[in-house]
Amino acid sequence: MNKLYKYTLTFGLTILSPLLFAQDKAVATDKKTSIFEWSLHNILLILGVLVISMAIIAVFNMMEMMMDLHRIKFVQEHGMEAAKKANMLPQVSLWKRFYASMTKSVPIEREVDIDLGHNYDGIRELDNSLPPWWLYMFYITIVFSFVYLYWYHWSDHGKSELTQYEIQMREGDELKQAYLAKTAEAINENNIIALTDVKGISEGKAIFNKLCISCHLETGGGSVGPNLTDNYWIHGGGIKNMFKTIKYGVPEKGMISWKDQLRPTDIQKVASFILTLHGKNPPGAKAAQGTLYNPEPTQGESVPDTLK
Repeated sequence: MNKLYKYTLTFGLTILSPLLFAQDKAVATDKKTSIFEWSLHNILLILGVLVISMAIIAVFNMMEMMMDLHRIKFVQEHGMEAAKKANMLPQVSLWKRFYASMTKSVPIEREVDIDLGHNYDGIRELDNSLPPWWLYMFYITIVFSFVYLYWYHWSDHGKSELTQYEIQMREGDELKQAYLAKTAEAINENNIIALTDVKGISEGKAIFNKLCISCHLETGGGSVGPNLTDNYWIHGGGIKNMFKTIKYGVPEKGMISWKDQLRPTDIQKVASFILTLHGKNPPGAKAAQGTLYNPEPTQGESVPDTLK
């Protein structure tokens, strides 16, 4: 029996038999288990199948040995020609025939037939054909190129690299926004730092003009509320104290809490913008109130020159 058929049969028996035996049990339990867990619970069954498989291989090998002995005896008694006519010579395996067809390798004893007569330092040049397996792969790439062009450039099924890039950028932006939304809630009066970028300060100014100028004026000089441009602060100066005051408000003095209307990042932007008003001293500014506060640049409360 051909060895390829033999090992295929044995492999199939080894793999499929435990599955067939365990099928009823799997259906009955209706549980999804890993291969490792399944193998652990069926180790005896697997070992039994392996033993049976090895016994089958041993029987096949013994049969082949007996057939080889019979061929040798037939050749000795009747000669090679009679053995060829009786088809008693060993057959080339299917795998060897397939390998030979895919490589077209020339036996060493026949290399003289393809020798081109060129010898370079003992290396002879032979007129070997390109291996069919290499040619087939080359043909497959040509066919694949047409399939690729149709799928990604001519049809509506595949997405071009540009489309994939745009999709990934959108997905990345969504992930970024989700992350920023998540981290925004983590900002509080204990870990806040002052923003110094133009975009953040500008957004803080827009929020200030919308919500705060009725009490502090557009210049920050103060009307109902205190002056935000001098060095005196009623509830403490600096980014952390400002964040706390805006977040929780001062209800007894008419300043509402903005924590339910503004996100922590928005409060950070407003407080950072208020820092840029320091030292402006606008006309008609309200008189100083509160306690003198000196900003400390080391605490991230300095303002770049481009924003002053």
